[in-house]
Amino acid sequence: MGAANRYHLTTLWLVDAPRAAVWEAIVQVEDWPGWWRGVERVVTLETGRAGSGLGTRQRFTWKGALPYRLSFSSCVTRLEPLCLLEGRVEGELEGSGRWRFGGDGGRTWVRFDWRVRTTPAWMNRLAPLARPLFRWNHRVLMHAGGIGLARRLGTRLAFQATWST
Repeated sequence: MGAANRYHLTTLWLVDAPRAAVWEAIVQVEDWPGWWRGVERVVTLETGRAGSGLGTRQRFTWKGALPYRLSFSSCVTRLEPLCLLEGRVEGELEGSGRWRFGGDGGRTWVRFDWRVRTTPAWMNRLAPLARPLFRWNHRVLMHAGGIGLARRLGTRLAFQATWST
């Protein structure tokens, strides 16, 4: 498969909230449908190692602004509390995602790096032309996530940006 079906996307959020609160909201992925518009469903398939969360597998269903849904499972491969959460994804998207957290006091930055490829044949056939739309759809979802996270924490999103490389 060509590069047209590969996506390297990065999102940065700056949230006026303590890192521990932001971390908790992100790691409690089963709660995402309640505050992140576009996350339709999260189901835990397998609970990881007791106390660490490593190996936890969840199935996600997402629906952005465009008329399609994507489903994939994610398995936690690395976890450093309050700093880093990484996972491997399989399904209609394959690759990896990495959440990083920083900041001190009452402001937290969150960086999400998404390195995936699409597997649905229809997406791969359309990718040479529709790739900008697929990237835009990802930005819409991540924008909704930043706004939803701030609302959930009762604060404001000071900054957000999403770009592709």
